[in-house]
Amino acid sequence: MRIGVSLNSSYAVGDVRLGARWMIEQAAASRDAGLDSLFVGDHHNTGPRNYYQGVPIMGRLLAEWGDRPAGILMLLPLWHPVLAAEQVGTLAAIHSGRFILQAAVGPADEQFSGMGVDPKHRPSRIEEALDAMRRLWAGEQVSGGRRYQFSNVRIAPVPPEPVEVWLGGEVPAAIDRAARLGDGWLAAPGLTDIEAHEQSAAYRQQRRTLGRDPGAVAIRRDIFVGSDAEEALAVAGPIVERGYRGFDRSAVIFGDIDEVAVEMRRLAGMGFTDVIIRHLVPDQAQVLASTSRLARVRELVADA
Repeated sequence: MRIGVSLNSSYAVGDVRLGARWMIEQAAASRDAGLDSLFVGDHHNTGPRNYYQGVPIMGRLLAEWGDRPAGILMLLPLWHPVLAAEQVGTLAAIHSGRFILQAAVGPADEQFSGMGVDPKHRPSRIEEALDAMRRLWAGEQVSGGRRYQFSNVRIAPVPPEPVEVWLGGEVPAAIDRAARLGDGWLAAPGLTDIEAHEQSAAYRQQRRTLGRDPGAVAIRRDIFVGSDAEEALAVAGPIVERGYRGFDRSAVIFGDIDEVAVEMRRLAGMGFTDVIIRHLVPDQAQVLASTSRLARVRELVADA
């Protein structure tokens, strides 16, 4: 079992430099805690709330991170595949370790209208974009097809080693896409334990049917690790009781180090190889303290 982190990129702060500084501090704390991977998300048309865009912020965070795996999420139907391939190629060249692209279709919301993309085209766009990007990363000359019109494009720099692609999603078509086209699958953060178990089994079965190793079987969980059980309940309990992000209670994890480790090991028992955490508390001091305690959680679950 590996524990990675997907940093929160959205901050309601008046000083825009403050949110960026918090992300940098969190990346450094995650490095010091020995976490296994570092990611940031993808969201667009977010005003007036600040959202620090994945490509530039990850370029800065890599200076703090070291050579462990790192990557970004892209809601790929919103991106032109040439631009996306170039951005990932440059980040992979900056990074001294393995680079991972998490890709998903995204919800049919205001992001698509803001970017001028028809949400009905999400499935065809993600598959066409991913095919073009992999060929561009391999150094091929590529032309577009049905959804993307471009001709005879090559990119440079190409990634110094193959980019690993984890495809996200929770509906059957998305799990099938991940099994067919991905190097791994990323489960949605709001899944209940029952849903997570069922979907993990479905993904792994489809990979077996295709004669392929499952690769990374990852899930994001929003968490808080307290100094003891009482602090965890006092800090995270009210947040969860208010209906945190509309998640079911079983979709979030909070407790002391031992309690969080038990939950992580339970996810390993469901077949997950990676838990990508995000802290559910907004306070920076509490986020950093929770991150530091993950060092011990990681030790307790390393052999799971």
